[in-house]
Amino acid sequence: MDAKRGRLFTRLLREIMVAARTGGGDVEGNPRLRAAVQAARDANMPKDNIERAIKKGTGEIEGETFEDFTLEGYGPAGVALMILGTTDNRNRTMPEIRHIFAKYGGSLGESGCVAWNFERKGVILADRRGLTEEQAMEAALEAGAEDYEAADDLLQFTSTPETIPQVRRALETRGLHVQSAKLDWVPKSTVRVEGKEAEKLLRLVQTLEDHDDVQSVAANFDMDASLIEQMS
Repeated sequence: MDAKRGRLFTRLLREIMVAARTGGGDVEGNPRLRAAVQAARDANMPKDNIERAIKKGTGEIEGETFEDFTLEGYGPAGVALMILGTTDNRNRTMPEIRHIFAKYGGSLGESGCVAWNFERKGVILADRRGLTEEQAMEAALEAGAEDYEAADDLLQFTSTPETIPQVRRALETRGLHVQSAKLDWVPKSTVRVEGKEAEKLLRLVQTLEDHDDVQSVAANFDMDASLIEQMS
């Protein structure tokens, strides 16, 4: 658990630094930085760590230099994958990602090969306990959410990137606990995956997500929830 928490903090700090470097250190005036800081707070990151990362990003204090990268590729059954990350050494990171794809029956593609099948959206996850599904849906749609899905004790809302903060505030005002609110790639269509290919695909996604330089992985697969739980 400590190792997992450490990897999460590393990714969050890198995102804060890159966001501050590219858009400035003003949290309210930099939407990407605001989202990164909120994600760090949701993970209970100490305030001093957040402030230090912002200053490293803006150059106020010395620190490593990171850059964003976006990779596209295919997994088993032709599933499309979008990988977003930050690295201080592309010459190290790219071969490592390529090796992970090859190990689990996938392949990296050219820029744009799968991006057409994804949209950049805000994704807000909230605990549905405390409000009925109808009440939560009403609050989110009034605040600008475009769509929602319900699964067990969670509600997932999608919004435009610009309306993430207001959708979050609307849900919290109604008494819902928001677990996360972030930008993500949402697929326009999905591919059904089963059996051995599903197992290989989940291992590919999990291994990519465990890589220190990877911030997020989006994929357009559809499979039985029981299989995902079993693999988890």
